[in-house]
Amino acid sequence: MKRWGWIVLAAWALAPLSQGGAACVLPRPFELDRINREIAGHVVDYTNNHGDDNALWSDALGERRDMYVYLPPGYDPCKQYPLILWLHAFGQDEHSFLEDGVRPLDRVMSSGRLPPAIVAAPDGSLNGASGLLSAGSLWINTPRGGRFEDYLMQDVWDFLLSHYPIRPERDAHVIAGVSMGGGGAIHTAIKYPDRFGTVLMFIPPLNFRWEDCHGRYRANFDPDCWGWRTNFDRGWQVIGRYYGIFTIRERMGVFPLYGRHNPCTAAYASRDNPIEMLDAYDVRDGEFNLYLAYAGRDNLNLDAQAESFLYRARERGISINVDYWPEGRHDKATVMGMMPRALDWLADRVRPYAPE
Repeated sequence: MKRWGWIVLAAWALAPLSQGGAACVLPRPFELDRINREIAGHVVDYTNNHGDDNALWSDALGERRDMYVYLPPGYDPCKQYPLILWLHAFGQDEHSFLEDGVRPLDRVMSSGRLPPAIVAAPDGSLNGASGLLSAGSLWINTPRGGRFEDYLMQDVWDFLLSHYPIRPERDAHVIAGVSMGGGGAIHTAIKYPDRFGTVLMFIPPLNFRWEDCHGRYRANFDPDCWGWRTNFDRGWQVIGRYYGIFTIRERMGVFPLYGRHNPCTAAYASRDNPIEMLDAYDVRDGEFNLYLAYAGRDNLNLDAQAESFLYRARERGISINVDYWPEGRHDKATVMGMMPRALDWLADRVRPYAPE
């Protein structure tokens, strides 16, 4: 049984998003029953979080993994529904969906603002537990972290399509995520354009190799002073700060996925880097419905990553719907504030595929 923590890029628990961190020892058998009584839809339990072990086997990871599936109000298994694949942040697991995702989605679906959709929230934590000391997978395949892209697009995907009435059109499939999950969302969509038509990203990492022309990661984006990171062995390097006291260092995110002193880390990072994937996969304007919400005072400097990504997208003529919060930070309050506008935007993309 696990406890979630709002930790992103190695330290959500240090941020205001955090409500916890350490893994729970005792199960919470009544939690899901209480939530299902409070919402209009229904959450199906494929986890080991509530007394019974309902977790799914993953061939890609060679172990059982947790997932929640939300069914909208008035769910009818004889009808077909759009799918929203919801990816959590670094330091979290699937349980964060119960904490912060299911109620906003349930409210907009029960009010009719968002057409009914099936929402799946799998576990992408590196070791199957959330918290300060739990690394995240980035939702990609890495030499030390494991085959999380395969887990998502083979194990989770195949299970959902074989167990739920999901519409077949790619434009009926949405992939969304917060921070690490937002980066995973665009990475997955670019690699599987036949499966996803819409990508929703909140405060995501979009340029893993960002640094300025002087080699500084914490610098603001400047198109006239732009470099590319090639050395990922600087584990001491600070990539984030909270409250002027807590620092987040590179080793917390890089070493669990690639190991120390791996000469191929830069090549792996380049391969899976969303900004570089725009060129590598020749992404075209209109190929996806893209929505990016990012914060101007991001504690992890992901605003510089977002702005470099937007700059390259504009050079390629790719249109992206942007919600920029100048005073926003890399925290829960900012994400929750961004969510209503994002869900209103999403409603227009999902509505043509709503069940009759």
